[in-house]
Amino acid sequence: MKLKLDENFGLRCIDILRSAGHDVATVAEQQMSGAADEKVIQASHAESRCIVTLDLDFANPLRFKPANYSGIAVIRLSGRASYDELLAAVNTLAKALETEFITGKLWIIEIGRIRIYRPEDET
Repeated sequence: MKLKLDENFGLRCIDILRSAGHDVATVAEQQMSGAADEKVIQASHAESRCIVTLDLDFANPLRFKPANYSGIAVIRLSGRASYDELLAAVNTLAKALETEFITGKLWIIEIGRIRIYRPEDET
């Protein structure tokens, strides 16, 4: 899977995903740190990459319709989460990508759990 990691992911997170066989690019490597969400997701789309982010703005399916993208993975942690908890959530993502397809979907990833947004959930 082709992934683009947003800001705030360290080398260990990148290593976890690359070790799982994913093609990982980062916002920082591409000189996009601080770029607007729209610019980041459009770059991800142009590269056919799933965006992996901590930014909860990407979890709004009215703003970013999942079906229009190669996947949106929002990692959601508690307010005082440690780096080890971030690594655990990234491992949850890596494990899920072994058996599930994220293309066109929005995943909300927590440690050991993923919630998948489905358009029919809208009411």
